[in-house]
Amino acid sequence: MTKRIISFFLFMFVVAGSANAFAATVQEVKSKGGITAWLIEDHANPVISVRFLFKGGVALDPVGKEGLANLISGLLDEGAGHLDSQSFQARLEDEAISLRFSASKDSFSGTLKTLSQNLGSATELLNLALTQPRFDTEPVERIRAQILASIRRDMERPQSIAMNEVFESLFAGHGYGRRTNGTAESISAIMQGDLRNFVKTMLAKENLVIGVAGDIGPGALSKFLDDAFGALPDMPNVKTAAEVKPKLNGRIKVIETDIPQSVIIFTESGIKRDDPDFYAALVMNHILGGGSFTSRLYNEVREKRGLAYSISTSVYPFDHAGLIFGHVGTENSRVKETIKIIKDEWAHMAKDGATATELADAKTYLSGAFPLRFTSSGAIAGILVGMQASDLGIDYLDRRKSYIDAVGKKDVLNVARRLLNPDQLDIVVVGKPEGLLSTP
Repeated sequence: MTKRIISFFLFMFVVAGSANAFAATVQEVKSKGGITAWLIEDHANPVISVRFLFKGGVALDPVGKEGLANLISGLLDEGAGHLDSQSFQARLEDEAISLRFSASKDSFSGTLKTLSQNLGSATELLNLALTQPRFDTEPVERIRAQILASIRRDMERPQSIAMNEVFESLFAGHGYGRRTNGTAESISAIMQGDLRNFVKTMLAKENLVIGVAGDIGPGALSKFLDDAFGALPDMPNVKTAAEVKPKLNGRIKVIETDIPQSVIIFTESGIKRDDPDFYAALVMNHILGGGSFTSRLYNEVREKRGLAYSISTSVYPFDHAGLIFGHVGTENSRVKETIKIIKDEWAHMAKDGATATELADAKTYLSGAFPLRFTSSGAIAGILVGMQASDLGIDYLDRRKSYIDAVGKKDVLNVARRLLNPDQLDIVVVGKPEGLLSTP
């Protein structure tokens, strides 16, 4: 077993609401079977949280079977091995074990939370779910019906309509353009063989990343890793998604819907997590629109003009592409005005960059707020998984602040000029905006 230890401070909230800092360590634990996990021990409470991720997700759904990964995520805890759906769920409930799965563009993930005394049962149930899912007819059709109902609801939700249009147009022909829920046709087309093939080909040790936090030591964790994941195949049998650039041309797409307030989604080509300019982009985005109450867009759109309740932007890195993504809702009569302000601020940042005060405030916030993410063992385990999935290194928590601190005004200006072009901003509006039409 190998172990590397890093000291850092985690900020937790106590009952009174004040922050209490304490030293913690990150350990790399490798099981006898060769499975690796990162661990933060915390024996204050008898709870263990596990987060795990298989690289590859919705982007790898087969054409015509879109929504497969999402459907699987709703079925793995609906019966496995000798336990049917009702028996499996009863075991989870009786022993206070939480087991859930989810699918995203780039990954298929799971969460396990258990009392320390029930780790053996939790391990057994997780192993069964991953290696012997039953996919009995009743739960398959029940979960399928739930997803179909969700798809119908999404067809009426302005935000969902806009998001679907954004990804389908920017990533046409690529897996990122596929809907996580799929379509009514694709979900209906998924058969038993598709479900079993996904488990057989996607869930493997080579594309597995694990983070653990709570009341468990390296020895017990090593045994857990082999017992829970050791029966998985060594290698996945799927292709990785291709690199892709979003198809941006500065268009405006209006999807008419009879609602009093329009939803606006605006996007531009962004930056991936491993890009050398990532931290400069993070700081730049915070100043432009990511800083909620302090950002330029919030000040111009909400504070000065009262055009919207909120507006925000995000750096949105995928494994094979990157976006800068923003959203706002405003009255139909003020959509054109809002879009003009967004484009003006886009151009302003690209031309002049950040002020010294904006830069200092953004760096202080981005460094100071990060420890507040460590609010539970589950959140900590999730951060450990993210660090591994993005190849940040086991000492990342010690280094992150230095990356933020190193960003200067010139860095922000350079990355803004590299990424922000108002003429390339892709805008989708769902509503009945006055005086605004779609462009070619």
